Amino acid sequence: MPISVVMPALEMAQETGKLVAWRKKEGEAVAKGEVLLEIETDKAVMEIESPGAGTLAGVKVGEGAVVPVGQTIAWIVGPGEIPPAESEVIPSLARAFSETASRPPVTARPQAQQESAGAKASPKARRLARELGVDLSTLRGSGPGGEVLATDIQAASEKSASSVSPPPETLGPVARLMAERTTQSWTTVPHFFLVREVDATALNQARAEAIKALEKDGIKPTLTDFLIALVARALVKHPRMNASWSGNSIHLNPEINIGVAVALEDGVVTAVIHKADKANLRTIATQRQELAARAKQGKLRPADIFGATFTISNLGMFQVDAFSAIITPPQAAILAVGSVTDRVIAVEGKPVVRPMMTLTLSTDHRVADGARAAAFLNDVAESILKLTRPLLSFT
Repeated sequence: MPISVVMPALEMAQETGKLVAWRKKEGEAVAKGEVLLEIETDKAVMEIESPGAGTLAGVKVGEGAVVPVGQTIAWIVGPGEIPPAESEVIPSLARAFSETASRPPVTARPQAQQESAGAKASPKARRLARELGVDLSTLRGSGPGGEVLATDIQAASEKSASSVSPPPETLGPVARLMAERTTQSWTTVPHFFLVREVDATALNQARAEAIKALEKDGIKPTLTDFLIALVARALVKHPRMNASWSGNSIHLNPEINIGVAVALEDGVVTAVIHKADKANLRTIATQRQELAARAKQGKLRPADIFGATFTISNLGMFQVDAFSAIITPPQAAILAVGSVTDRVIAVEGKPVVRPMMTLTLSTDHRVADGARAAAFLNDVAESILKLTRPLLSFT
């Protein structure tokens, strides 16, 4: 029997989704699990797979349409089958935009209104008023008998220009959602912060060795890749830091899924490395590169952005020394990573120059106290200091 293709609910409290593009045309064959369409939610543009095998038929909405969650937008039919009776087509956003665009633009007041019969103005002032779009009828001049002079026109034009505010910048869906969620987190989650400086000598050496070992396969591990692996393994020993706050209780997550903040033009999206504690460096680096590429292309899939249990945000590539990150609820913590820079430190009572990095751990105090968070951060720092190849298994 025909299989309905519905607008999926990919986020909590999602009511509608925007159909960005059909990847198959009506009448084309489609396999189960093959990418069928792209939709846009408040978080990202995502690819949606076909719920079954057959032929795409009965397409009810076009690209640009905003559709309520759960509504049928097309059908997958088998040989000899036809779609059920068509339902009302959801109007496209493009129609609304075209209607707006077709409206006549707002123009300046007609010249006849500007030069009302009752206005007294010199010929030079009238010419300047036409050039600058100033309405003479609104002015009381400084000349004899209230005559409007050229200087009055110039002053009125400058005052008008200074009082006009630039139009507000319109936020895209990713930036808007980021603004809403960070505000909610900062105002409802009791954050506390722990800071630790770590010698990155072993980390730099391990990365150089990993790049040499994996570059032939087109894989270039970053410091973030190493941190994903090390943090995931530390979370195995500290399950409370991998937990979530749920209403009025703590939920221990069965998997360790590390979210990585990826900067986009429209904001930041968190891509997820699932079961990171069981993945080696090659796997992590490969997955992160693929996720970053899909994020920048707007081709993220639902599994790419959901399910994170702990997040890492690295701004080191922007030459940021240190920062405090805002937790992504319902996660319990987020690790902020600064740049690796040479600093003078004391080693056995003597000043030496070492590559140092600053880690800042933000923690939800409802889930973990200071002692738990400190023990976790200490284990992460120690794993960086004692990093060895066998720990991560490059290949």
